[in-house]
Amino acid sequence: MIATQAKLVYQLNKYYNERCQARKAAIAKTIREVCKVVSDVLKEVEVQEPRFISSLSEIDARYEGMEVISPNEFEVVLYLNQMGVFNFVDDGSLPGCAVLKLSDGRKRSMSLWVEFITASGYLSARKIRSRFQTLVAQAVDKCSYRDVVKMVADTSEVKLRIRERYVVQITPAFKCTGIWPRSAAQWPMPHIPWPGPNRVAEVKAEGFNLLSKECYSLTGKQSSAESDAWVLQFSEAENRLLMGGCRKKCLSVLKTLRDRHLELPGQPLNNYHMKTLLLYECEKHPRETDWDESCLGDRLNGILLQLISCLQCRRCPHYFLPNLDLFQGKPHSALEAAAKQTWRLAREILTNAKSLDKL
Repeated sequence: MIATQAKLVYQLNKYYNERCQARKAAIAKTIREVCKVVSDVLKEVEVQEPRFISSLSEIDARYEGMEVISPNEFEVVLYLNQMGVFNFVDDGSLPGCAVLKLSDGRKRSMSLWVEFITASGYLSARKIRSRFQTLVAQAVDKCSYRDVVKMVADTSEVKLRIRERYVVQITPAFKCTGIWPRSAAQWPMPHIPWPGPNRVAEVKAEGFNLLSKECYSLTGKQSSAESDAWVLQFSEAENRLLMGGCRKKCLSVLKTLRDRHLELPGQPLNNYHMKTLLLYECEKHPRETDWDESCLGDRLNGILLQLISCLQCRRCPHYFLPNLDLFQGKPHSALEAAAKQTWRLAREILTNAKSLDKL
């Protein structure tokens, strides 16, 4: 048994050093290329409208605010200033979303975003995005990369297609620190020892983002009040939880397997599903020793089996917001196809570690 385990870990490390590192290098190169174009477009936007200041910056060869959705799809989060006069309200009526409401009607004129406040005092995510979309469309025509970049039509999101190969979504957002959403109040579960009180305090201090984008739970039934809502996002908190042990390496292997074998019609699976299941696996295996390099094979198998179970039940709860189903709106046939393909992959890895050479 131990010999089989050791063989799997050896093969996974080989896979990581060859396939995963090659994927990382290719994506890093793409990001540099994409960020040049996006920065240029955002510079033009800023000239027209100084309230939309580009927050895309390179720190230690990484771009802050850049999320990789897949090797050809990215999201840039554009942080807006001055949320100050608004209260954050999440009463759970819109899973995964919250609203920003004027703390005092008399402060309306003090807000930097006054023309985006609705009659009932909410700062409208949709109105801000609509204005931003107009500005980006104008900037695309003016910027020095106008030959290689164009807006993606037929969406209320702000999306650019670059060199006909890459799609980048630019999402206006507010950073919320020092508060924690009520809809995530059940985290951490009292009976689960991971991640421990110190890490929990760090994560909660890190806070979350409010994004202006279409919400999972609202697809197809948006009333005007709902489309004023902001989407909760916890990427910094999640990244902080995945520090230490072989967690990041495990995520890298999962992303590479997804990119190579689970990019399926109907797009049932993205890298965020992998990240979510890895966080649940951390709860199931709370001890740091469970995340030694020697356990990489066990953890990976556990996550793949959990993924199959989620696909078969057609439900994948968000890690911090369990009422939000990350499979909502995905075609059932796509989820079934993904379950079968994940099962084939898991069986292959479990029964023959050397098959990783071909995967």
